[in-house]
Amino acid sequence: MMLGIFKLTLMTFGVLYGAALTGIYAFQRDLQYFPTHRDPAPAALGLAGVDRVTLAAPDGVRLVLWLSLPDRPAPVILFLHGNAGEIADRADRMEFYRDRGLGAAFLSWRGYGGSGGRPSEAGLLTDAQTAYDHLRGLGVAPDRIVIVGESLGTGPAVMLAARKPVGAVILEAPYSAAVDIARAAYPWLPVGLLMKDQFRARDHIAAIGAPLLILHGEADSVIPIGHGRRLYDLAAEPRTFRSLGPVGHDALFSPATWEIEADFIARTIGP
Repeated sequence: MMLGIFKLTLMTFGVLYGAALTGIYAFQRDLQYFPTHRDPAPAALGLAGVDRVTLAAPDGVRLVLWLSLPDRPAPVILFLHGNAGEIADRADRMEFYRDRGLGAAFLSWRGYGGSGGRPSEAGLLTDAQTAYDHLRGLGVAPDRIVIVGESLGTGPAVMLAARKPVGAVILEAPYSAAVDIARAAYPWLPVGLLMKDQFRARDHIAAIGAPLLILHGEADSVIPIGHGRRLYDLAAEPRTFRSLGPVGHDALFSPATWEIEADFIARTIGP
């Protein structure tokens, strides 16, 4: 009797576990990406002189890029935003960079803001490449392009900089790999087998030849600081790791963090 109950319990558990695996696999991108879809004009947010440019990715997806090129030769930041919200939530950051005399190109990922399509690892990498190619087509020299990756955007930032020449790379609260984050969150799942978009930044970081700055808060519970330290250990010189102190993920939205970046750009590339 007890053996029969045990077998039934085990069978029930197996069915439920299998159903959970199937559901998570089918809807994993809904669990991984959190896009919002506002698409205001830059001027409506107080950004005078910022153009809203529409780019066509090679796969036909239409992408939105907010673009402000400097009046004089100066570094141009290619900003790859994080998972929460969209570029419209980062207008103050763009204004900060412009106030420091920097050019700025803020890319809206596919499926976010006014961009078409749906997010995926391959799609985001295509988007980043498309924005980079657009800057090059406008005559921006590779050594004047600074890639700034925020949270989710750090994976594509690493992979783009690993294969394209740039002036510098800045990673804000980067992950060693998205699959590493997922594995810690779901230790009971075979995440390495199930996850489609793994963003293995750790496999590409060593190929970056440009000056690298990694910024991470000690109390970041979204992406623990160990991920940033691991990438730093794997990266080639010249590299810099900067702790933001006892702060969390919200430090990425602080002008104090952006000031560190502006100083790094000034020291690394110049005005």
